[in-house]
Amino acid sequence: MTWDEPEEKEPEMGEEDEWQLFASAGYASAEAVVDSGSEPSESEEEEVWFDGDDIEANGVSLDWDAPPCPTPLGIAHIIKLGVCDHCLHRIGGRRTKNSGSEGGKEIREDAHARDPDIAKFGAPELCPLCEDLFDDVGNIVSRVAESVSGVQHSTMQFGIHLPKDLIQEEDRIRSRHGAPGSRPLKAAFVDAIQADLSNLLSNVSFVKENPDLMIRVDGLTLRVDIDIRPVFLYGRYRKLSREIPQTRWPCRACRGRDEGCESCQGTGLQYPDSVQDLIGEPIREALNAENTSFHGMGREDIDVRCLGAGRPFVLEIKNPLVREYNLEELVSMVNSNASEKVEIDSLEWTHKKRVAMVKQHRSEKTYTIRFKTSVTQDEDEAIAAIESLSGTTLEQETPKRVSHRRAAKTRKRKVVSVDKAIVDGDEIEITLRCEAGTYIKELVHSDEGRTVPSVSGVLDCECEVLWLDVEEIHY
Repeated sequence: MTWDEPEEKEPEMGEEDEWQLFASAGYASAEAVVDSGSEPSESEEEEVWFDGDDIEANGVSLDWDAPPCPTPLGIAHIIKLGVCDHCLHRIGGRRTKNSGSEGGKEIREDAHARDPDIAKFGAPELCPLCEDLFDDVGNIVSRVAESVSGVQHSTMQFGIHLPKDLIQEEDRIRSRHGAPGSRPLKAAFVDAIQADLSNLLSNVSFVKENPDLMIRVDGLTLRVDIDIRPVFLYGRYRKLSREIPQTRWPCRACRGRDEGCESCQGTGLQYPDSVQDLIGEPIREALNAENTSFHGMGREDIDVRCLGAGRPFVLEIKNPLVREYNLEELVSMVNSNASEKVEIDSLEWTHKKRVAMVKQHRSEKTYTIRFKTSVTQDEDEAIAAIESLSGTTLEQETPKRVSHRRAAKTRKRKVVSVDKAIVDGDEIEITLRCEAGTYIKELVHSDEGRTVPSVSGVLDCECEVLWLDVEEIHY
C-alpha cells in the first residue's frame, strides 16, 4: 500500500441495527413484569395506591378487585370499560370460532345473553387498551404493500413503535384483568398486520432473523419505513493492473465531495477505477441496487498485482431491488467490464457473517519480488545469502510509509520459505512464502533498518524494489 492510500473502513457489525429495539414479531410484552414478591429499594419511588377511581372509561371506573378473565364477571367488567372487539378477544381468554374482532363479537354476544344489562354500555370513543389501534391495520397493510411493490423479497420482519404510556397502561390493565397468557398489545398488533399481509402477499413468510425486508411502523403517525437488507456475494479476484486501488479512493483535493473538483474531473475519486467498482458496478446495476461495500482479505498496494487463485472478498450490495440473479451472467458482466484489469472465476451467494470470516482470516502468502542492487552480486553468494532467510523470524517496526495510520510497534513475522532466487546482473528476483502481515517491500530494502533481518542486510548493499506480485493467498 502506498503512503497516502486511505484506510480501509471496517464493516458496521451492529446486529441488527437500532430499529431492532422496536421489533415484536411474536415476542413478549415490551415492559418487564415486576416481581410482586421483591422488596422495593430505598431509591424507588413511593408506591402509588389505586382506590379504583384512577381510570375511568365508558363511564365506568376500573375496579381493581374485579376477577380476571375468562370468568363471566371479568368479561363483563372489561366490556363495561368499553374495550373494542379485538381487545376483548385478545385478553378474554375464551375459545371462539373466529379470531380477532369477529371472535370478540362472539364473546360480547355471549355476555349480553347472560346479562342483558351489559348491552346498555355502548361503544366508547376510544378503547382503553389499544386506543382503537386495530382499526388502522388495513391502512398500514395497504401502505406496506405499496411500499414493497417492485422490491423482490420472500421474507419480512416487523418492528412496531408504540407510545410508551400506551404500552404501560395496557400492560397494567391486561396483567390484572386479562386472562393468563393473553397476548400483549404490541405482539397482537404485529399478528394482525401479518395475518392481513399473508392474505395479500401469498409468497412472503415472516421471520425473526435474516429477513429480506425489515419493516418498521410508527403506531402514533402510522408511518411505514422499509429497510431493504443487503445481499452478499463471495468470490476471489485477480488484479492484473499496477495502477488501481482495491477500494474507492476519494480525491485528495476535494475529499470526494458529490460535485467533485477540477482535479478529479468531477468524479470525487483520486483514481477513476478500483477493484471495488470494476467488480461492484456491473453487479449493482444488475441488481438495481443503491451502492456497494467491498470487504477483502487484506489488500495489495496499487502497484502490486494479485495473481494465482486470487484474493478472497465479499461484496455487499446495498438496497437491492433484485435479490436473485444468474451468477454466471454476473461473472461474465464483471470480466467484460474489467477487461485486462481485474478478473474473477466464480461468485456465490453468502451471508453477512462471511464478511468477518474473510477479514479476520490470516493466510500465508507467496510473493514474487524483483529488485535492483546498488552493487552487482556474485550469483552463488547472493542466492545463498537470500536463501539463509528461509525459516527466520523478522522483527518489523511500523514502516515509514504507513506510520500515519498504523500503530508504532514492532511486529514479528516469519519467512516460511524462500522458494526461488534468480540473479540477473544487478537485478534479483525471488519467490518466497511469508506469514500474513509481513511487509514484503521492507523485507527487501529494510526500511532504513526497521526490518531485521532483511535482504539488503544479508547482501550488504542497498536494494530498490522494482515490482511485486502476490502469487498466491493460501486460504
